[in-house]
Amino acid sequence: MATKKEIDKNLKIALEEVGAINPWFDKEVNCWVFSHKDYPVEYGGDSVKEVVKNYPKYLREFIAHRLDGRISKTNETETKGRGGVREGAGRPKGSKSAEPTIQIRVPADIAAWLKTPGMIGHVRGMLAAYRSLGNKSVRKSKMTSH
Repeated sequence: MATKKEIDKNLKIALEEVGAINPWFDKEVNCWVFSHKDYPVEYGGDSVKEVVKNYPKYLREFIAHRLDGRISKTNETETKGRGGVREGAGRPKGSKSAEPTIQIRVPADIAAWLKTPGMIGHVRGMLAAYRSLGNKSVRKSKMTSH
């Protein structure tokens, strides 16, 4: 646990780095706001005086947490722009992937029918039967329909 003396020392350094606390009015949240690029601490209040008075209190709390090791490194640094990519997330490299697929467009009623459980197995059975016939019956029916 960080001592009060350590926290005060680090707070003094931080306030020197931050410089003057000059809040701006944020119309989106309808209040006065102040933050600094070097510290992930932001404070918003009803007046400039309130923000100037309370920002150091929030900065002190952040420093206390940082000194105690209660802040994740990702909370202090900007991300590299890869969204939700995390180390170790996703399918392990070299593992077999799922069965290959392609995207097609079919009428909604057929898509709903294909989504019913077990239907893919039936479709594969029909496909196997179609292939075993060698498309002969299909060609004959096309010739006779003209």
